[in-house]
Amino acid sequence: MREYAIGIFDSGLGGLTAVKEMIKVLPHEDIIYFGDTARVPYGNKSRSTIIRYAQQDAGFLLSKGVKMIIAACGTVSSVAAGLKNELPVPFTGVVFPTAHAAAKATRIKRIGVIGTSATVNSNSYKNEILRLDPECTVMQQDCPLFVSLVENSFISPEDPIVKLIVERYLSSMKEAGIDTLILGCTHFPIISKAISNYLGENVTLIDSGKETALYAANILKENDLLNKNTEPGACRYYVSDTVEDFRKTADIFLERSVGNEVSHINLEQVMVH
Repeated sequence: MREYAIGIFDSGLGGLTAVKEMIKVLPHEDIIYFGDTARVPYGNKSRSTIIRYAQQDAGFLLSKGVKMIIAACGTVSSVAAGLKNELPVPFTGVVFPTAHAAAKATRIKRIGVIGTSATVNSNSYKNEILRLDPECTVMQQDCPLFVSLVENSFISPEDPIVKLIVERYLSSMKEAGIDTLILGCTHFPIISKAISNYLGENVTLIDSGKETALYAANILKENDLLNKNTEPGACRYYVSDTVEDFRKTADIFLERSVGNEVSHINLEQVMVH
């Protein structure tokens, strides 16, 4: 199984930030990415719908013969964590590794969490941080417009629209004096410069994609599943909506071209076995 690919899925494009980090951490691994672009966003869906979508997404990756599955989606990780018990391969979401990194990074035990409405309402990050360190104070804020900004290429830290929305969402956290902020949606690192500019250099930003990539590498090592190949790994991308729209935006997330390695699939035909 060592030669099998790592499977990564997300509700859309955001999980590509996790793919980018995975390529840095594990450059010899093959990666299969699925973005459920036809049904994005997941953040405003019901709990039962999110769980069903996650099961279908994982089922598709299993059909491709992957050795591990990563839910590079804060919403799925928060709402459908039970997926871990349903799969025949190692699984991780983004919540545990990211919360662990934040609890370790904070100096004054004041941590902020931003994500989709579903992520924030689940209290998943907050509960995990308090489990790790009950003395922490955790502030949360849902930031649904951040996803729209990124997917419509409003990402410049100097863009007045970006600056205005960042201030609108994060002013209360700035006033509260947090020293650590979890970027609890994989879209958010794309505008991390604007977020950092507003909050100041004393606030540490925790990138869920980066922390999850590091955690996944440890899981593969512990299970003796690391690819022994010395050649660069290959990436293959699948989407449930138009390939053309994915290609345009994917290059921004990955900071590299996806080329012709993108295919469309009809997810309604895929079921978890």
